[in-house]
Amino acid sequence: MPVSVVILAAGQGKRMHSDLPKVLQPLAGRPLLAHVLAAARALDPAAIHIVYGHGGDEVKAAFADQSDLRWVLQSQQLGTGHAVLQALPSIPDDHQVLVLLGDVPLVSARTLRRLINDSADGELALLTAVVDDPTGYGRVIRDERAEVSRIVEDKDATDDERRVNEVNTGLMAFAAGPLRRFLAKLDNDNAQGEYYLTDVIARSVEAGTKVQGTVIESSAEVLGINDRAQLAIAERMLQRKIAQDLMSRGVTFADPERIDVRGALAVGRDVFIDVGAVFEGEVELGDRVRIGPYAVISNSKLGAGTVVHPHTVIADAQTGPDCEIGPFARLRPGADLANDVKIGNFVEVKKSTIAKGSKANHLAYIGDSEVGRDVNVGAGTITCNYDGANKHKTTIGDRAFIGSGTMLVAPVTVGADATIGAGSTITKDAPPGELTLERSKQTTVTGWQRPKKKPK
Repeated sequence: MPVSVVILAAGQGKRMHSDLPKVLQPLAGRPLLAHVLAAARALDPAAIHIVYGHGGDEVKAAFADQSDLRWVLQSQQLGTGHAVLQALPSIPDDHQVLVLLGDVPLVSARTLRRLINDSADGELALLTAVVDDPTGYGRVIRDERAEVSRIVEDKDATDDERRVNEVNTGLMAFAAGPLRRFLAKLDNDNAQGEYYLTDVIARSVEAGTKVQGTVIESSAEVLGINDRAQLAIAERMLQRKIAQDLMSRGVTFADPERIDVRGALAVGRDVFIDVGAVFEGEVELGDRVRIGPYAVISNSKLGAGTVVHPHTVIADAQTGPDCEIGPFARLRPGADLANDVKIGNFVEVKKSTIAKGSKANHLAYIGDSEVGRDVNVGAGTITCNYDGANKHKTTIGDRAFIGSGTMLVAPVTVGADATIGAGSTITKDAPPGELTLERSKQTTVTGWQRPKKKPK
């Protein structure tokens, strides 16, 4: 039976105290809704409907590049039953409807498949959880045969019902035809004055349809995000899961509790990651890569055997094998290092290629440059690539030696095997194999006295 997914994402999230809609709050670098969508897509559904309301334009804009989504406006937030009803007109009767929540981001595709399978025979399948503290949740009430008979919301429950610790997660699967009929009969005679989707349970039982209560194995999967504290709990849960997966692929962590992956991290064999490392976007680490403490790496690829020392920042860059970067180095977008390149402390590289065996050990800026093989860039060297309006290129040939404190004013070329004397400002091309230097005459002013402060 084809599956149509309906994701409820219309809530405002007042307890977040944020101008950002709740389903766009970030979890591991992606909006909450993105995690729900990933689980839904793993089911290969016929359609995904997102019921949106508060901050709708912003929510739609965040997923504007995803053409498989069908957006359904809930202009008035009249409850979960009303929200699902908005999506039903475009869902055929012979589909299964899987209802998900945009603020329940940790649910797995495996759990959702169980839920769908439990409703395959026309039954309503409700995902439930057994929790230590059910306060605030709708209680799952079962009959004498231990079958689900109804859901009672916390505010409408009696004292006895509140002692039940099996709770509704809000996720369910049902055939579209019967669901449509039952939703049409809902009323809002309750403490909230809303049309509860959970009232479909009692309607189903009255109609003789069995309600399958599918108890989830881990209640952590259905943690709802309503405030910053719950968001922080979910973040650690997800990062712990990511770390476990990486360790199963051979990664060693100095402390798996202190890592943040905000995207997708691909790893080779024998990778080591120290504490506080942050990975954003698409990052690939080759075999034997070592990442030092508090490095931040985003959208980059590091070759096998590369070592990243502490407090290094790498963004939109790539390296060949056996490079050494940092500490306190920065590779900016377009930095492309060949193998055996060394970028030392307080060196910044932007939009430049650096060939095999070259090194800039400390305190240098290399921008818009092409650096050859086995080049030595001395401390304090700057490629002056920007004239205030345009960027210009610096070319440094193989085996060139750039003395400390050199300014290379682009556009300029330093030939192969050339040597640039320390303290030079190079504005013209330096020929290959020669020493080029530029220095003003050193002068000593005899008898000069430093200015002194006037006594108070």
